[in-house]
Amino acid sequence: MSDNQVLTLYTINMSHYSEKIRWLLDYEQINYVEQALTPAIHTLPMLVKGGRGKSTVPLVEKGSSRVQDSPRIVDWLQREYGPLKSLPQDHLAEILEIQTRFDSIGKAVARYLYSPGFAHKALILDIWTQFAKPWEASLVRGGYPLIKSVFKSKLKINPRDVAIAETKIDAQIKWLESRIKLGFYLVGDSLTVADITAAAMLAPLACPVEHPIYGTHDFRTKMASAAKIWADSPALDWVREVYAKHRGQVWQVMPNAS
Repeated sequence: MSDNQVLTLYTINMSHYSEKIRWLLDYEQINYVEQALTPAIHTLPMLVKGGRGKSTVPLVEKGSSRVQDSPRIVDWLQREYGPLKSLPQDHLAEILEIQTRFDSIGKAVARYLYSPGFAHKALILDIWTQFAKPWEASLVRGGYPLIKSVFKSKLKINPRDVAIAETKIDAQIKWLESRIKLGFYLVGDSLTVADITAAAMLAPLACPVEHPIYGTHDFRTKMASAAKIWADSPALDWVREVYAKHRGQVWQVMPNAS
C-alpha cells in the first residue's frame, strides 16, 4: 500500500471508542485526518464503509482498506504501521486481554451516562451537533424525539440494564484499583494499549480536563454526576493522571465536520 495514501479516522466526538483510537494514533505519531461525524447522520455512511452490518465508530480508511471497531483497528495498525511501541511483543497477550476487559464495558459506560444525560436535552444536542453541517444540525434537532427514542432502545437505556451496567463498571473499576497497586502502568513499565484502552473507556466517568467534552463543567455536572459513587476511586484518579501524563489536549487541531 502506498505510503502517500492518507489515513482517515471517522469518529463521533463523544465516543470513547473513538477517543481510544485517536489517542493511539497520536501516541504512535501516525499521521491521519479526522472526520467527525454527526450522530444519527453517521449511520448510513458507516454501514456502507464498514461493510459488516454495523454503524459503529471508529472506522479507519486508507486506500481500499476500511477497518471498523477499535480492537480490529488496533490489529490492523500493528500490521500496517508496526511494530507499535504501545504493543510490545513480549507482553502482547496480556495487553490484548486487558484491552478486551475494558472494551467490554464501553457500552455499559455509555448506557450509564446517557440515562441521566437525556434529562438535559440542550446539552445532548450541543454535543451531537458540535461538528454538524447546518442541514445536519437542523435534522438532528428537529428529529431529536425520534432519535432519542431509537437511541434509548438500541442502547438499552432502562432501569434494569442501567443497574446491570453499573455492576459491570464497578467490577472493572475494582479490578483496576487492585492492578494499579502493583505499578502505575498496567503492563510493563511504559504506556501500552492496555493503559490507553482502560483510560479511554473510563474517561467519561473520570472527566479528565484534557478532553473537550468529558472535561467540561456541563458534562461533569449533568451527565457524569452519576459517577459520584466512584468519586473517591483511585482508579478514576489514575485515569486523570494517565491523561495528564500522556494524553495532552485532545483536538489540538479541531477536526473538520463531515
